[in-house]
Amino acid sequence: MSQPLPVSGKQAVVLYDGQCAFCRQSVALLHWLDWLHRLRFVDARDLAHLPASEHPLDPTQLLEEMHVLTADGRHVYHGFAALRWLAWRLPLLWPIAPLLYLPGVLPLGQRLYLWVARNRFHLVPCHGGVCTLPPKNSA
Repeated sequence: MSQPLPVSGKQAVVLYDGQCAFCRQSVALLHWLDWLHRLRFVDARDLAHLPASEHPLDPTQLLEEMHVLTADGRHVYHGFAALRWLAWRLPLLWPIAPLLYLPGVLPLGQRLYLWVARNRFHLVPCHGGVCTLPPKNSA
C-alpha cells in the first residue's frame, strides 16, 4: 500500500464520493467556481491517495458527507460546515458566505445537507440504483 499524499501548502483538499454522479456534478461546479485554484479534489474511494491528516479520516463517513481538509492539514470540515468553509474561498459565493453564519442556519443547513446526501443517488439519473459514470478523460 502506498503512503498517503501530503497536503499541499496552498490547496485545501475536497474529499468526495467519486462513484456518485450527483457528487461528481457538484465537484465539477466547485472546480469551475475555484478561480483562485485553492482546492484539490480527491475521490474518497481511492484510499491509497487520501491525504495525510492530523485527524483520522473514516472511509465510511467520507462516503456519507463531503469533507474538506484545510491546506495546513490541521482542520477537517464535513457536510454543511464544509460548504460554509468553501463559501469563503470561492469568489462567487462571497456575497452569501456571511448569511451561512446567521443564527439557526447551521442546524437547518446540516439537516438539508444530510437529506441531500442520503438521497443523492435519486437526484440524478441512475439505473437500478447504480449510477453509470462516464469514462475519465485521458487528457
